[in-house]
Order: sequence, then C-alpha cells, then structure tokens
Amino acid sequence: MSDEMELPERESMEFDVVIVGAGPAGLSAAIRLKQVNPDLTVVVLEKGAEVGAHILSGAVVDPIGIDRLLPDWREDDSHPFKTEVTDDHFLFLGPAGSVRLPNAFMPPLMNNHGNYIVSLGNVCRWLATKAEELGVEIYPGFAATEVLYNDEGAVIGVATGDMGIERNGEPGPNYTRGMALLGKYTLISEGVRGSLAKQLIQKFDLSKDREPQKFGIGLKELWQVKPENHKPGLVQHSFGWPLGMKTGGGSFLYHLEDNTVAVGFVVHLNYKNP
Repeated sequence: MSDEMELPERESMEFDVVIVGAGPAGLSAAIRLKQVNPDLTVVVLEKGAEVGAHILSGAVVDPIGIDRLLPDWREDDSHPFKTEVTDDHFLFLGPAGSVRLPNAFMPPLMNNHGNYIVSLGNVCRWLATKAEELGVEIYPGFAATEVLYNDEGAVIGVATGDMGIERNGEPGPNYTRGMALLGKYTLISEGVRGSLAKQLIQKFDLSKDREPQKFGIGLKELWQVKPENHKPGLVQHSFGWPLGMKTGGGSFLYHLEDNTVAVGFVVHLNYKNP
C-alpha cells in the first residue's frame, strides 16, 4: 500500500472502554462494567456479521458465572440455558465397542451435574441483548485489524480495516480508511488465536516463562435425530478409538433441546500419526 503519510486521516471515536470480540468474555466484561458504573461508555466490536456468528461451540456450561453476573437470569424466559445435564457418561472406545468408566473415577472437571448444555452462539446473542439494555454499543461486522499505541508505546485503542483496497494493495476509487476506536482501557477478547492478541503477545513478550499454548483440530456438527434416539441432558465424552493410544483427543455428544445433538471430535496437534 502507499506510504502511511499519504493516507487520509482516520475518523476516531472515544470511549472509556473498547472491547474487541463479542464472545462470552467480551460481553460479560461489558455488562459488568456498566453494572459497576452506568456512566462508562463501552463499545464492543465483533468481526462476525452478527453476534454469535463465529461462536461455533456446543458447550456444557457451569452456571456459576452467569449466577454472579445476572443473578435473576432464571426469571427471563428468553435465556438460552434450557437443558440441564441429566446424565454424564465417559467412555473408552475400542474397535469393537466401548467401556463406560465409573463417574467416581473421573476428575471433578468431568462431573457435569448442575451444568447446562447450550449453544454458545445463543448464549452470546442473549448476552448482547443484556449488554445493549445497559447502554453498551455493539458493532457487528467490524473487524479490528490494528492495535493503536501512543508515543510511549501504551495501547490506546484499535482500528478497523480499510475498505476498497485494490488487488495490487493500493487504495481504489471506493477507498475508505478504517475507523479508530480509542479507549482509556482496551480489552482484547478475540478468542483462540486472535490476530491482535498474537501481535500483543509478541510486542510485550507475554509468552515469556509461560507454558506453550495447546492446540487441537476440532470438528463439530449439529445433528437433528429421531425422537427415540434423543435423550435431553445426556452428556457423553469418549477417548480411544479411532485414535491410537499415543494420540490425545476424543469425542463429545451433547443432547440439547428440540431433538438436536452437538457432535464433536478433537485431535491434539502434538500427534505423530493420528
């Protein structure tokens, strides 16, 4: 692209807090900030076309966080926590069948009673309505592409991407400079492998003396099954086949409402031959 000095000045907006990413963390932070001080100006940027568009997880959620954030959530008929866990199975799979491991032998992390099976996309859409009711501004369809710094090197906000760039990287006739969103505080809650987070980790050496991140390949589908095969509230996890004993990973089946099942499989990326 042409030299930065030749580009038009960015338009800017100032807020008390700029949050990048309308996931559970970003939206919860926005809600809590407005609860603490309703006069704060808080904006949330979301790269997806709508809130929840990039949240793919079917999840089992411990309600402790939502109990603390929105204690009266159970009185709201629109909440997404419809399916409480009723049964929790952990299976070791082999080529010819499976063995169920007793729940008593499982670590506390794998005990899901009292938790809820949810679509995290629906959770985020619901949290967004709560945030907006408190006066949070949410801008879907705006991807933050650059961290902005002051002369001392401190983060002062983010900028959205420029529009109308030609294939050769030069500004075209419809070129529009991205907008700067400036905040006294900037929260980066992009989720896994966020592009701005990676820039900040490198710039401020945040990974020094830290364990390396753990990566995996995750596949997930939402199935609608026959009513006789559907058991609302059933959670199943497995390990073993088709993975070898030296390869980490496993599967999950979460039975949600409306005869739907979240079906997923994860392979840890440190495999030698999966």
